[in-house]
Amino acid sequence: MIDLKTKLNRRELTIGSWITIGNPAIAEIMANSGFDWLTVDMEHSAITLNITQEVIRVIELCNCSPLVRIANNDPVLIKRVMDTGAHGIIVPMVNTKYEAEKAVESTKYPPIGKRGVGLARAQKYGNDFEGYKQWNQENSVVIVQIEHIDAVNNLEDILSVNGVDGFLVGPYDLSASLGIPGNFEHPNLIEALDHISIVSKQLNSLSGYHVISTDFGFVEEKIEQGYQFIAHSLDILFLGNECRRSISLWNQTVKKK
Repeated sequence: MIDLKTKLNRRELTIGSWITIGNPAIAEIMANSGFDWLTVDMEHSAITLNITQEVIRVIELCNCSPLVRIANNDPVLIKRVMDTGAHGIIVPMVNTKYEAEKAVESTKYPPIGKRGVGLARAQKYGNDFEGYKQWNQENSVVIVQIEHIDAVNNLEDILSVNGVDGFLVGPYDLSASLGIPGNFEHPNLIEALDHISIVSKQLNSLSGYHVISTDFGFVEEKIEQGYQFIAHSLDILFLGNECRRSISLWNQTVKKK
């Protein structure tokens, strides 16, 4: 199996999704569905670090790449998440070059970064630190989230940071930073997205977008726009929408009889 880092470096199109329900069964179902990667969300969920480790274990066993969206750009949290065996991190609200550098330094060991050394699941509980060290320096993934107008204005500096593998647009927070939360058709948001597209193409950066809707048509739209790292919806929307669809069909057919 080609690892995620190689696919990202080749600018291959990958599709993943978001896990907010801290149950290994959810992770197993989604990982076995064929996603290239899955992100455990520790920012907007009740998932703890202990549960994150169990979910990561399941995702790996299903030959899918586990990422973690951390709660904030905290070196201690990043270190602990990576020690659980995450293949990489997605860092919210990266608005400056310094914040991007901080994320990379927290993920990588010296001399590349400043990550402290510990022995945990990632290092096979102390049985293979050297192997993990080499893997971490070469293959761990750092994705920064571009979800504020300040990040848009500083995008070239952010994406120039060595060790940043790509970015992921967070449309809700980006629109909120413009004072138009959830208004994805507003000219100001469209202008910001156009700027992101221009800069990322100039720098040949891996560009990502979180498509919140379960409608695959929106995924196709983002692919046509050149995005290569696509997060498609999240567990609660896939589950909720399918439940509502079933009940709607029930109401339209069975109840009418």
